[in-house]
Amino acid sequence: MADLTRLTAAETAERIASGAVSAVEVAEAHLARIDAVDEKVHAFLHVDREGALAKAREVDGKRARGEELGPLAGVPLALKDIFTTKGVPTTVGSKILEGWIPPYDATVTRKLKEADVVILGKTNMDEFAMGSSTENSAYGPTGNPWDLTRVPGGSGGGSSAAITAYEAPLAIGTDTGGSIRQPAAVTGTVGVKPTYGGVSRYGMVAFSSSLDQAGPCARTVLDAALLHSVIAGHDELDSTSIDQPVPDVVAAARNGSVEGLRVGVVTEFRGEGYQAGVLQRVDETVELLRELGAEIVEVSCPSFTKALAAYYLIAPSECSSNLARFDAMRYGLRVGDDGSHSAEEVTALTREEGFGDEVKRRIMLGTYALSSGYYDAYYGSAQKVRTLITRDFERAFSQVDVLVSPTTPTTAFPLGERADDPMAMYLADLCTIPANLAGNAAMSVPCGLAPEDGLPVGLQIIAPAMADDRLYRVGAALEAAHQARWGHPLLEEAPSL
Repeated sequence: MADLTRLTAAETAERIASGAVSAVEVAEAHLARIDAVDEKVHAFLHVDREGALAKAREVDGKRARGEELGPLAGVPLALKDIFTTKGVPTTVGSKILEGWIPPYDATVTRKLKEADVVILGKTNMDEFAMGSSTENSAYGPTGNPWDLTRVPGGSGGGSSAAITAYEAPLAIGTDTGGSIRQPAAVTGTVGVKPTYGGVSRYGMVAFSSSLDQAGPCARTVLDAALLHSVIAGHDELDSTSIDQPVPDVVAAARNGSVEGLRVGVVTEFRGEGYQAGVLQRVDETVELLRELGAEIVEVSCPSFTKALAAYYLIAPSECSSNLARFDAMRYGLRVGDDGSHSAEEVTALTREEGFGDEVKRRIMLGTYALSSGYYDAYYGSAQKVRTLITRDFERAFSQVDVLVSPTTPTTAFPLGERADDPMAMYLADLCTIPANLAGNAAMSVPCGLAPEDGLPVGLQIIAPAMADDRLYRVGAALEAAHQARWGHPLLEEAPSL
């Protein structure tokens, strides 16, 4: 039998539904793969072996009884450790929640279970999703399976590494400023940030509430679409959830074409700070789009140059408010509660020990930006820039159907290279942040290997809000064309672990 860990999610679901293989066999194969390689990769913080096998047995029972199975029934998945999972630890990559067992499921978790997806465990991440490399996890960094001395992107590097290392065919990430798309780009996988409000945030531990968005991570565009269709949809438990039909992303992924599509190339996303090989592969892919029948249009979005500054005021401000709930009184870590300290001192001692440096840095930035006398000058001004960015998108989408750019300015950088330089780390978000500020849908798809270092390059595709299907239409067309040229999926060029 072929290696079950190398199948796509769509292929795996089809084999389980036909009875060619059992869900238990598939789960056991992936658990064995985790046992074999995760000590080196460190993609997982917690492996729920018993829960995964129990769900797999449930799927096999349904098939044996002749019950209809969903499109991803029995398919294994790695879940970013930012979603509450009943009875399973949820740490958000932080010591302040070490050992916390949630009493309820996030909406995304519930939908995955209802779809009979097999959740293998929880993946590593930058603490509270604050980072671009997964080096800010309180539990140690994750390695990039292409080169374990390099970062797998952040904040959801555990999810991207898990699918790249064939530990799971699917994963869930969250994207506040690019934390699904950046890991996808540097690991040669597919990552999608749905339209803001397209996937429920209920039960997803909040970092920046007006920016956070859950989305699918996969090795193929179709697999991402199948997962997107499972987790998307209106949720009354989330006040920001959009009460509209989910775009038919699966049909778009199955029938990818760019014939007659107007594709805008964002002129602001190149120049100083961009790796030459990244721009080379992106330019080649733009030319490929032209060959496939798309009309290429140069588009200028001048406010995008201010997006990084605006984001790093808005996101820390919202994080300062959201993380105030971690006060040592309700859940999680508690330090100094020996009767010799006041409640305020216990809170301060707990936060000192429980929060990492990057989280403290952003809390302080955000608290300052929201403080009396500075609110209008900083937070208020950043929100005005956000409006300008949204208007730039509106003008651009009046001319074109989608926008494209590099996903990240460089390929995966070495672990530790930017650890002491927060500004250099923040620059990794340069291309991805505007879509978060405007709430648009965006995707990263592989577009080759950079000639300098042989590491993956990602192309970012951005679509208007609630036009997520356009991402999959373009992504699927490019995936098919690239694989026809390469003769295989890009991941086949990754070194074996």
